Amino acid sequence: MKVAYNYLPMQFSDVDKIIADWKKLVRSTEFTLGPFVERFEKEFAEFIGCKHVISTNTGTDALILALKAIGVGPGDEVISVPITFFATIGAIVAVGARPVFVDIDDRYQMDIDHIQKAITRRTKAILPVHWGGASPAMPAIMKLAAKFGLKVVEDACMAPGGDIRGKHPGTFGHANAWSMHPLKPLNVMGDGGMVSTNDNGLADWMRMYRNHGMIDRDHNSIWGVNMRLQPLQAIVASHVLKTVPKTVAIRNKNMQILDKGLKKLAGLVIVPSRPEGYRETFSLYMARFKKRDALMQYLIKHGIEAKIHYPVPLHLQKAAKGLGYKQGDFPVAEKYAKEIMTLPAHQYISTDQIDYTLKAIKAFYMQG
Repeated sequence: MKVAYNYLPMQFSDVDKIIADWKKLVRSTEFTLGPFVERFEKEFAEFIGCKHVISTNTGTDALILALKAIGVGPGDEVISVPITFFATIGAIVAVGARPVFVDIDDRYQMDIDHIQKAITRRTKAILPVHWGGASPAMPAIMKLAAKFGLKVVEDACMAPGGDIRGKHPGTFGHANAWSMHPLKPLNVMGDGGMVSTNDNGLADWMRMYRNHGMIDRDHNSIWGVNMRLQPLQAIVASHVLKTVPKTVAIRNKNMQILDKGLKKLAGLVIVPSRPEGYRETFSLYMARFKKRDALMQYLIKHGIEAKIHYPVPLHLQKAAKGLGYKQGDFPVAEKYAKEIMTLPAHQYISTDQIDYTLKAIKAFYMQG
């Protein structure tokens, strides 16, 4: 049996409605921002319960735009985590700031107990990541940030459809970044991103900056760049957004089956806790496995496309050499990077495929 990690061929097997709207776009010639982009921004703002959404060409652009909007620049420090995709930290560096890492907790999220020790006089912001579609303790992070006068930018790229005790991820911070990379819960046919904020001033600035700083065709008030979302992708995003609640619900059901099965392998597999009142999106279904690397090869051999996100923490990457970190600085992240594995758990996985996956994992461990 094959258990595919990539669900895009199934998701986009029928694109007639999307193409019909693309034809409307072509007839309108609204190829730069315009009503299709504005419609999606409004829809997503309503979906997450936020005043403003400013779409961008990529999720990385969204991170950079959010950091710039809150005033992060050269000489500043931004606190984040060493277990995330490169873009989170790359965006901090791109605006001229220095990333400062803190360790993760048993849910692979920013450990709030380590944040205060990382704050210096240069700290400008905290950048928590909703890693894997789970969420860090955002209320506690916001309280700590307020205490020290810091801004917060959420990397909510994997969190569309999530929930933190009645509030959507990406609505806590001052300016929050989202990605619509193809393997996110809200995805497009390529790249796309957006920033959410409840701050009118930040929203106005970001709308100008992502469009060359233009006020109108003949005037600009700041020097900006082109970070615009393409209308073709905005149309895809509007269609996919309608499916997000069902997608997340199915993934949560798949999680429950996987969690139940894996917990029977206590001592060999460690499933992260699922706090009450938190709804995860399961962009990544992750757990910790003994003999992880050998198990992954066994699963792949049996048609189960397991992945690792990621085997080398960011503070140990070659790009981070100048930051001064070393092996042992973040022991939890380093330990988990050797144990975490991602299993297919998307909305197109059947219960038979999940059962096959669980039986394969059990069979591997029974080999001794």
